Parts: sequence; C-alpha cells; structure tokens
Amino acid sequence: MILCAGNNETFPFATPVGVGLIESAINATRIAMMNRPKELVFIGSAGSYGNHELFDIVHSGKGCNIEGGFFEKKCYTPIDNAVVAYDDPGEPMVNSSNYITASKEISQHFLAHGIELENMEFFALLQVAKEFELPIKGIFIVTNYCFEEAHKQFITNHKEAMERLTRYLADSCRT
Repeated sequence: MILCAGNNETFPFATPVGVGLIESAINATRIAMMNRPKELVFIGSAGSYGNHELFDIVHSGKGCNIEGGFFEKKCYTPIDNAVVAYDDPGEPMVNSSNYITASKEISQHFLAHGIELENMEFFALLQVAKEFELPIKGIFIVTNYCFEEAHKQFITNHKEAMERLTRYLADSCRT
C-alpha cells in the first residue's frame, strides 16, 4: 500500500495519512487494523540537512525523532527514538518532528549524527509498521534545505517536486 501525507501532498494512487507525527500514526494504525496491507511504501517530500541536492530522490528504511534542542542539551527523551525497518548502508536516516528545522547550524548537528533528511511523518509510520510487523520503506524527493529559508524554498519547489516524484514512481513501476 502506498501512503502519502495529505493536504497539499497527495497522489491519486496513494492513501493520505495526515500531516505530522500524530495524524499519520493514528491513520496508519487505523489502516493496519482495518485493511492490513502486505507492505507500506511512504512517498513524499523531505528537507535536506545539506548532503542531498534539491529534487534528489532518496529511499530509506530508517528514521528517528530528534528535536533540535537535543543538540544543545536542552532536552532529552527516555524513549527509543530510532527505528530501522531495514538497514541499507547507502540509505540515509530520516528525522521526523512536528517542527521544521530552519537553521543551518542545527542541520550541521543532524549531519554530524548521521541524519541526512527531514520528513514530518516517516518516524511515526515506521513505528506503526514495526508494531504491526509490516515491511515499510520511504521514497522522498528533496524540496528544500533545512536552513533559514526552508519554508519559502519548500513552497517554491513543491509542485515541481511532486511532478518529478510522480514521474519517477511511474517509471519505476514500468521496469
């Protein structure tokens, strides 16, 4: 089953689960319980902490939930905040938060910890897939850098990114 976030990030061939960690966790759980798929593929946009270029298409099976304040020792968590559905060394760790990073300095901290991309939903979906023992992977297209102009860049590039991702997926299905 192909999942996407929703709102302005929908595809005719994908099921929207909502934006952010909470909506996507609730709706993915509902899907897993009521219409259990064989596997999950999440598609959508991602911000780059600097290692990936705009419009790069990146696959991943691992995600985490780390807030920027962690790097400044201003917060901590007692929970396991990383999930690895499958570990392909060539694929990046994707961070998820309900907040978008808009700081080159904080982005450098993520990179220093081996985290290369940011997507608001993926960590929650990895957690649901783990709970229901479902295979999952993510396919992301980079819309912006997680720097000071992150939102403006996302808005500017989003439409083209969704078109490119759709073409990529269609071409992948043909091969």
